[in-house]
Amino acid sequence: MLYGKYRPQGFDEVVGQDHIVTTLRNALIASDSYRRDGGDQRRDPLAHGFLFSGPRGTGKTTTARILAKAVNCADLREGDPCGACASCVAITQGRALDLIEMDAASNRGIDDIRELREKIGYAPSDLNKKVYLLDEVHMLTEGAFNALLKTLEEPPPHAIFILATTEAHKVPITIRSRCQRYDFRRVPNDAIVSRLQVVCDSEGFDIPGSGLLTIAIQSRGGMRDAITLLEQVTARYGVAPTHDEVLAGLGLVQDERSAVLARAIVDSDLAGALAAPPARGREPL
Repeated sequence: MLYGKYRPQGFDEVVGQDHIVTTLRNALIASDSYRRDGGDQRRDPLAHGFLFSGPRGTGKTTTARILAKAVNCADLREGDPCGACASCVAITQGRALDLIEMDAASNRGIDDIRELREKIGYAPSDLNKKVYLLDEVHMLTEGAFNALLKTLEEPPPHAIFILATTEAHKVPITIRSRCQRYDFRRVPNDAIVSRLQVVCDSEGFDIPGSGLLTIAIQSRGGMRDAITLLEQVTARYGVAPTHDEVLAGLGLVQDERSAVLARAIVDSDLAGALAAPPARGREPL
């Protein structure tokens, strides 16, 4: 799928979340400087717990993986992972054993979190830090949250937790208070259009700007949804769909009678409404 192919691999590729990217970069620069100066790992200024919240498709999981790269990168560059060292390559290829991703929607019980607590004490096997990414963390049971709380309070210095959720209000305040919270926003339409144009240029698609804007509007601020809709349109109409074909591919019907009827309703013009032109291919009654 195109979304997986064009998933951002560095902070500079994350779209529409500049307020989060800037803060994380600054924190990573400070942490890297501290470690290079020989500081105690237990006093690393980088937080050990993060809470990423916001609408679906806005980059929470993607940013979490980039953060996992950055905290393990051997050649951090102004807060950005190099993408070329062994740690970065392992995470990109999905074979890093110390990046543990859990779907809290299907692993939501206390036993799942207890198992996590039992293993967290072991030193990392292939990275510098173990990174635990818990997606849809609001789905955990009350008992699981209580078990997680103890780990968040006293984590080992080699572990970092990144909790991602679309419903932060369902996460207990005791958990939220022990994490740095980052609220992801819906991606602006112009930023989505710019990213879609990059995808189109790379894939050889020729879609008018009005078509890309329509896709951006229909994605409702979700970059993932926008790329999925782009793929859906091109799968149906080929690499050069027209604006009308984009509308049809998204299930949007343009009917010139709509404006006529709307004006007639506003003006209380019954005769004008009845005189509206018939649908194409149909004779008036």
